[in-house]
Amino acid sequence: MPIATPFPGGTILGYPRIGRRRELKRALEARWAGRTTDAELEAASRALRLATVRRLVALGLDPADGSVPSSFSPYDQVLDAAVLLGAVPAADYFVAARGDGARPPLEMTKWFDTNYHYLVPEIGPDTPLTFADDAPVRWFAEAARPDDGGQAVVTRPVVVGPVTFLLLAKAAAGAPVGFRPLDRLDDAVAAYADLLAALGAAGAPWVQLDEPALVADTVTGHLAPGALAEAVTRAYATLTAVPGRPAILVAAPYGDLRGASGDHLAPLAASDVEAIAVDLVRGSAPTGLVPGLESKALVAGLVDGHNVWRADLAARLAQAARLQAATGTGAVAVGTSTSLLHVPHDVEDETWDGAAGRDPRLRDWLAFADQKVAEVVTLARGLAHGPGAVAEQIAAASAALADRAAAAGVVVPAVRERVARLGEADVARAPYRERAAAQAARLSLPPLPTTTIGSFPQTPEIRAARAAWARGALDDAAYEAAMRAEVARVVALQEELGLDVLVHGEPERNDMVQHFAERLDGFAVTAGGWVQSYGSRCVRPPILWGDVSRPAPLTVAWTRYAQSLTAKPVKGMLTGPVTILAWSFVRDDQPLGDTAAQVALALRDEVADLEAAGAAVVQVDEPALRELLPLRREDQRAYLDWAVRAFRLATAGAAPDTQVHTHLCYSEFGEVIDAIDGLDADVTSLEAARSRMEIVPQLRDAGYGRGIGPGVYDIHSPRVPSAGEVTELLRLAVRAIEPALVWVNPDCGLKTRGYAETTESLRHLVAAARAVRASL
Repeated sequence: MPIATPFPGGTILGYPRIGRRRELKRALEARWAGRTTDAELEAASRALRLATVRRLVALGLDPADGSVPSSFSPYDQVLDAAVLLGAVPAADYFVAARGDGARPPLEMTKWFDTNYHYLVPEIGPDTPLTFADDAPVRWFAEAARPDDGGQAVVTRPVVVGPVTFLLLAKAAAGAPVGFRPLDRLDDAVAAYADLLAALGAAGAPWVQLDEPALVADTVTGHLAPGALAEAVTRAYATLTAVPGRPAILVAAPYGDLRGASGDHLAPLAASDVEAIAVDLVRGSAPTGLVPGLESKALVAGLVDGHNVWRADLAARLAQAARLQAATGTGAVAVGTSTSLLHVPHDVEDETWDGAAGRDPRLRDWLAFADQKVAEVVTLARGLAHGPGAVAEQIAAASAALADRAAAAGVVVPAVRERVARLGEADVARAPYRERAAAQAARLSLPPLPTTTIGSFPQTPEIRAARAAWARGALDDAAYEAAMRAEVARVVALQEELGLDVLVHGEPERNDMVQHFAERLDGFAVTAGGWVQSYGSRCVRPPILWGDVSRPAPLTVAWTRYAQSLTAKPVKGMLTGPVTILAWSFVRDDQPLGDTAAQVALALRDEVADLEAAGAAVVQVDEPALRELLPLRREDQRAYLDWAVRAFRLATAGAAPDTQVHTHLCYSEFGEVIDAIDGLDADVTSLEAARSRMEIVPQLRDAGYGRGIGPGVYDIHSPRVPSAGEVTELLRLAVRAIEPALVWVNPDCGLKTRGYAETTESLRHLVAAARAVRASL
C-alpha cells in the first residue's frame, strides 16, 4: 500500500543547535548574567532557528517536504519534553537545568553512549502530564510563515518520543515502592496526541518522534520480557489514531532495533506509523520481509552522525540499493544514523594550516555536519537516479579514503610492536593491602581526607592569557609566568582552606582531553570544531587519526612546580585512555581496544615520569568509562575487558606507595560496578551529590573495598551548598561504607565555576569533613 504522505528521499535526524559561532551559548550566558532580557534571548534563539533551517535548504534539503528537521532546543531536548508535558513548568525551565539559591537542578547523565548530557525528569504518580507547551508548533509556524521576509521552510518537528521520555525519567521522591515512570504511559501519550493534533492543524506534514530507548538494554534492561514491545504497540496505536495528525517518523538511533533483549522493529513495523529511521552505522539492516514494513518508508541511517570521517559513498550507495531490493518497504530514504548534534558544523570553518596537527590533507578525510548533509543529498540522488548521476562525488570520496589509508603516521610500526609485546604482567600491581599500607606510611592523611577533582576556575584572565599566547601576542615566558602565578594562587587557597591533598588547578589546560591530544602524536586539534556537551557547555573533541605515542613529558613540569610550593601532597593529573577515546573523534579503521592500548602506553610513560619527579599521588580520570558501554548486553563484556585493561596498562607500572586515584562522573554506575572494581585504583571518586549518594549502598553491596570519594558538592550548578547540606551527604556516605575508605571531594572539576562560589563551597566541604571526622 503506498504511503499517503511520501517521505523525502533524503533527510537528517537533527542538526547542531548551539550555533556556528556558538551564538546560543553566548545568548544564554548573557541572560543568566543579567546582561540581557528574556525577549532578547528569544530573539537570538529565533534568529538561530531560522538561520539553521535555511542553511539546510542551501545544502540541498527540500524546503517544502519536511526533510528539514526542526531540532532546536534552548538547553536540552529531554527537558523540552518535560516542559511540553507540564512535568516541569515552563517558568522553571532554567531552574530545572541549573538550580537556584533554594532549589537544586535536575540530575544530569549521559545520553546513551555519547558525550551529550541530558537532564533526568522526575515523574511520580501525581506529576502533571498534559499538553502544556506548544514550542514545537510555534517553531514550525515561524519557519513556514516567517515574518522577516526570508525563505519559508516546511520543517519536520523533532520531539523525544513518549516511551523513551518515560524510560529516561526517574521516579520522583515520595513515589510508591515499585512505581516506574513508564506506568504513566497512557497519560503521556494523551499529551503527545494533543501535540500531534496541534501540529496537524498548523500544517506540519511530518513529525519525528525519537525513540532511542528501543535500541538500549542499558535503559530497558529492568523491564519484563515483552513489556517494551507492548508499550510501543500501545503508545503508537493511540498516536496514529489522532485525526488530522502529521505523518509520523519514529527514529531509533545509536544502535540496533533487533538484539538479544528483543525485536523492537516488529512492533513499529506492525503499527500505523508512516516511517521508521534505523541506524545502519551502529545497527544492522532488516533482512527479508518484516510484516507491516511494506507500507512504510525506511529511513536508512547510512551517514555516520556520531563521528567525523568522510563516508565511503560507493559502499553506502550499494547498501541502500540492496536494502531497497531486499526488504519490500514502501520506500527507502537516505538519512543520518543519528542527529548531527554530535559533530561540528563545517569542515570549511576550520583553518587547515598545519598547526596542532591540522594538516591540509586531513580536511579531505573529514565530514562535519554540513558535509554530512551533502553526503545524504548525494546518496539520495544516486539512489533515485543511479550511481552515474553522482559519479564525480563517489570518485572524490573514494580518492580521499585511499589517501587516508596510505598516509604517513596512520600506521607506525614501532607503536604497534610495543602493543604486540604486552603481557599480563603489564596490567598487574601489588595487592591492595600492601599498597594501602605503603601509601598510609608515605602520606600520613587524616580520616576522611579532603581533596578536589583537579581543575580550579578558569578565570577570564586565564582564558585571555591563553588566547593571547595562542595568537602570538604573548610570548612563552610571559604565558608561563601567568600560569605559574595562577598555580601559586590555587595552592595557597587550598592551604588556607585546609584541604589535605592538593591539585595545581590546571590553568594551562584548555580541556582535559584536548590538552593531551595537543601533545601526543596521532591527534589533530581543531580551532573551532565546537560540539555541545550540555546546555551552554561546548567542547572541541580532538581528531584521533593515527597511531598514538608520547614524544615528550606532558604534565610533569607543572606538577613539580606546584609540589615545590607546599609540603602537602599534590596530585599528578592525567586523563585516562578510555576518556581520551570517548571525548575524541576516534579513527574508525581499527578496533577501539587497539587504539586504547596505544593511548594507555603513552600515559604509562607519563606516570613513570611523574613518579620520578616525586609525585606521591597520581589521578587518572575516567569519567567516560560508562559512556562507551555498548547499549546491548551481548556487547558489553568485550568492551569492559579492553577498557579496564587499558586503564590498568596506564597505571600498573606505579610503585606500591604511589596512590593511584581515578574519577568517574555522569554515569549510571550500578551498571559498571564490577568494572570500577576491576580498575584496581587505590581511590575512586564518583559523582554522587545530585543522586544523594545513590551509588554508595551499591558499592557496599558489591563488596567494594578500596578508597571511595562520593561527591558531596554538585559543581554543575552555580548554587553554593550549605555546610549542613554537605554534612548530611557525607553522613549518608559513612553510614553506608567503612569510614576509613571514604574521601571527601566535589562531584567533578571546578573549571566552569567562579572563585567566589568555589571558595565558599569548599569551605563548607572542609567544615563538613571536620564535623563528621570528629564524630567518628
